[in-house]
Amino acid sequence: MSSRTAFVGGGATGIGYAVAEALAWAGHRVVITGRRLEPLDAAATRLHECTGAEIRTLVQDMAEPDLGSLPYVDVLVLNAGGPPPGRILDVPDDTWRDAADLLLHGPLRLARHVLPRMAHRGFGRVVFVTSTAVRQPQPDLATSVVLRAAVTAAAKLLSLEHADRGVTVNCVAPGATDTERRRRILAGRPGDAERRDLETIPVGRAGRPEEIGAAVAFLASAAASYVNGTVLTVDGGRTETI
Repeated sequence: MSSRTAFVGGGATGIGYAVAEALAWAGHRVVITGRRLEPLDAAATRLHECTGAEIRTLVQDMAEPDLGSLPYVDVLVLNAGGPPPGRILDVPDDTWRDAADLLLHGPLRLARHVLPRMAHRGFGRVVFVTSTAVRQPQPDLATSVVLRAAVTAAAKLLSLEHADRGVTVNCVAPGATDTERRRRILAGRPGDAERRDLETIPVGRAGRPEEIGAAVAFLASAAASYVNGTVLTVDGGRTETI
């Protein structure tokens, strides 16, 4: 594969790091972004030592992206940490606003910026990392459920814009994935939340971040040129609807 440049939001840890690693192994130059430089630099060092790929860092808040500092990218992975847990009637207005900026407004601003450039060059991949909670809502993750549903609809609309010029837009929807965020959420639930959660997953375990990374890397590849406007669910079979 000819070397292309991939931009990965939240690339210092968790799913974002795993996505960056998968794209680096696939031959991409990778730009990882996040709010703090120190963890980004540490992640970039590990990724380069592991894969040998060119890894750059960019301090960037997904809620308020600085478009002027954004390099040209062939692959845009819109990934951000989830908002605080809470039931829908308990979430205050300012939390809704902050979460909307993080999950919807900022990523849309980035997508609007890069899609025309991708179309001009005849190749582009945009992947939103969402959640299976969009299709099977979890009551204590209200902001994530509501806003990622909006993101899924936005991705579908974006997928119609430049598909005939080699630009695809898709979502990857992880289910239960072994990350620090999942551990924090389960710790806030009563009883043996880990056991109850695993009982709902046919595979019998949480996903590994690298399994999400592999799904994103596929959608970013030339082999996925006819996959557009869809949601790739990676959840071990837990989501009940097809």
